[in-house]
Amino acid sequence: MPVSREKVRYIAKLARLRFSDEEEEVLANDMSTILSYMDKLNQVDTTDVPPMTHVLDLAGVVRKDEVEHRIDHEDALSGAPDADSDYFSVPKVIGQSQP
Repeated sequence: MPVSREKVRYIAKLARLRFSDEEEEVLANDMSTILSYMDKLNQVDTTDVPPMTHVLDLAGVVRKDEVEHRIDHEDALSGAPDADSDYFSVPKVIGQSQP
């Protein structure tokens, strides 16, 4: 399925991109090649192929979500550049807009 330069310009406009004439020509050729390959893949019979969630056959690779070590309150605040006895101190980021 050939992709025209007009189609490349249309897609580029949707993506808010600009390309030179040479780049448009290269993109049109690349897109045409990709779509031709996809068309070949669409011809493959996959009726007996089960769906899969991963390319590799992986099972049980995720550990159980268990708490192993909790950091206490003092240790958590000890590395903070600015903190009071209970909380991290951070600069205010939401305020009145400047005129």
